[in-house]
Amino acid sequence: MAEVGLFTTIIAPMPFTMRKRLMRFLSDNPIIAKIQYGVSLPCFFIAVLFVDALQRMIRIAQEGAKAKAQPDITDARTEMAYAARRFYAQRNLYLTGATLFLSLVLSRVFYILLDFITTQEQLNALSVKTAKGSQAAGETEELRKRVRELEADLKVSQTQGRDFDTLKKQASQQAQEYNRLADEHVKATGAKSDKKFD
Repeated sequence: MAEVGLFTTIIAPMPFTMRKRLMRFLSDNPIIAKIQYGVSLPCFFIAVLFVDALQRMIRIAQEGAKAKAQPDITDARTEMAYAARRFYAQRNLYLTGATLFLSLVLSRVFYILLDFITTQEQLNALSVKTAKGSQAAGETEELRKRVRELEADLKVSQTQGRDFDTLKKQASQQAQEYNRLADEHVKATGAKSDKKFD
C-alpha cells in the first residue's frame, strides 16, 4: 500500500516546480536514502516468496492433474482442500508478483521523472541562453547597421572632400587665369589695375 501511495503521489499532476522539489527531496534526502535501502531488503524476500509461490502453484497443479487421472479416489473434502490450496497458492503468487512488479515500476518511473526534470532544466537554461543570444544577435545586427551607416557617411564625406579639393583647384586656376588676363589687359591698354586675386 505504501508503494501504491508513493506511486500515486509521484505521478499525480502538479506544477513543475512542486514536482521538482518533491523529486529532489526524495532523491537527495539521506533519510529517504536509508528508507529506500531498508525497502530493498524486503523486496529480496518478496522475490524469494514469489519463487516459492510459483513452485507451490506448479506442484498443486501437478497434484490436481494426478487426482483427475484417478477419479475414484477423490471425494468432496479432498476436492475442497485442493481448491483451497490452489486458491492460496495463486493468491500468494499474484500478491508477491504484483508487489515486485510495482516496486520495479516505481523505481523506473522515479528515475524517468528525475531525467525529465533534469532535461527540462537544461531546456530552460538553453532557452535563456538562446533568448540572450538572440538579444545579442539583435544588438550585433544593430551595431552592424550603424557601422554601415557610418561607412556610408565616411564615403560621402570623402567624396565631398574630393569635390572641395577639386573646387579649390579650379578656383586657384581661375584666379591665375584672371590675373594673367588682367596683366595682359593692363599692358594692352596701359591702364593700371590693382584688382588681383590671390
